Amino acid sequence: MAELLCDRHDAGAVAFTVLDRDGSRADLTFGLLRERSERLAAGLASLGVGRGDRVATLMAKGGDLVTAQLAIWRLGAVYLPLFTAFGAGAIGDRLRQANARVVLCDGPERHKLEPGTELGPQPSWTLVNTAEVVGEGDVRFADLLDFPSGAAPVAVGPDGAMMVLYTSGTTGSPKGVEVPVRALASFESYFVYGLGVSSDDIYWNAADPGWAYGLYYSIVAPLLLGRCSMLVAGRFTVEDTWRILTEYGVTNFAAAPTVFRSLRASPHRGDGTPALRRVSSAGEPLNPDVVEWSAEVLGAAVHDHYGQTELGMVIGNSHHPSVSGQMRPGSMGTALPGWTAEILHSDRDEVLGAGGLGRLAIDVSASPLMWFEGYLDRPDATAERFSADRRWYLTGDIARRDEDGFFSFSSRDDDVIIMAGYRIGPFDIESALIGHPLVAEAACVAAADDLRGEVVEAFVVLRTGMEPPGELTRDLQDLVRNRYGAHAYPRRVHFVAELPKTPSGKVQRALLRRRAEIHRASN
Repeated sequence: MAELLCDRHDAGAVAFTVLDRDGSRADLTFGLLRERSERLAAGLASLGVGRGDRVATLMAKGGDLVTAQLAIWRLGAVYLPLFTAFGAGAIGDRLRQANARVVLCDGPERHKLEPGTELGPQPSWTLVNTAEVVGEGDVRFADLLDFPSGAAPVAVGPDGAMMVLYTSGTTGSPKGVEVPVRALASFESYFVYGLGVSSDDIYWNAADPGWAYGLYYSIVAPLLLGRCSMLVAGRFTVEDTWRILTEYGVTNFAAAPTVFRSLRASPHRGDGTPALRRVSSAGEPLNPDVVEWSAEVLGAAVHDHYGQTELGMVIGNSHHPSVSGQMRPGSMGTALPGWTAEILHSDRDEVLGAGGLGRLAIDVSASPLMWFEGYLDRPDATAERFSADRRWYLTGDIARRDEDGFFSFSSRDDDVIIMAGYRIGPFDIESALIGHPLVAEAACVAAADDLRGEVVEAFVVLRTGMEPPGELTRDLQDLVRNRYGAHAYPRRVHFVAELPKTPSGKVQRALLRRRAEIHRASN
């Protein structure tokens, strides 16, 4: 891993440009990362870390994080990312499930690792702290960097584990996904064909590396290809995003849909004109209106892409000239090179014809880049993810495919609204709602109805500074009737300050369904 991701590249080439929110900048070369990660690897080995051991980080984006990742891989150990927005309970669950041996953390995150009610009982792992002054029992990160460099990296083979990630839990409790070294081929395919990152690009993937999209494509794939990637510390703000895009001349930008919706909804605009050539989105469906806005304001239409922690990215509106084509409004694109996707019937594992709404599945037998084989210690969850003959990987998402092979997302399996026999995907209704000039975000859920079984209930976030006029509910209902269908308009519309989301930015519709139930019960 260390050879593939670092040592074979030009030592003088810049691997990462690290930006702090205060405007400071640091360029990290492959040579510097090799030297620092060799020293840290020797330090971690002194703590007993070896091949196959699981080592976690609770660290902000920056040079120390990348150094730690490379040091872990240099030892043949397995990397476990922890999102810095996690609370102690979520951290403890993951560390115990993964049986972590060492945890590297930043000083400001140290309090989350104190034994107690939330984290759990006295931990068994060793804690390495990046703070200058550390408490009793902690190991100083800086002290581990004083070890001598030069040890040869450990090889683990294509089936050896390189990472363990946990799913976001939007469809149940988090499940461990072990990522083998051979998954690098999948990451490279998307980086080259989906994102279209070229050697002359100034590339910024704004996703957090505590989650799959950021880890796979802001750190691992750029290292593999020897391409420079930008890492921006701190939380997202509209103002900083505009400034960085223009000041640094970013040409290839990837982010979650929430980022683009926030940019669109804000009255703030950057001082300069972005130099963007390629813009990509992943994590949730992208509303067609955002695509139109991006083309007009950012100068490049944002391309929607689809994937999962268990797969990497598998479907997309690709940027690479060899596979790019005319985008379809509302479509997440076609299967990426190395993948074959199909729509299956809702009640049997057979391919559904074009245009039908069904289960989105990956044909394992025809997808040479497929690497996921099952969840850690969860045979029950693994069985639910594959067909009985293991030919099909079942994504748990509902979608349709047109005659030209373009896929359109509808909903998670458990988000489908079935009203009077109609199967309604919430994304279709949300896309109509967000087309209203006052609406920044929208999410729809199923609400129980004695007559129809279920009806649509909407939660709407207005643009900054906007107040809902008296007729806005009726206007939004009419908008859905006109844009999507008279049968699917939201019977109730709630105006809220924000939508509940997972740390990776996905709308938690289960929480909205509970809110809707409470509201109905109180009325």
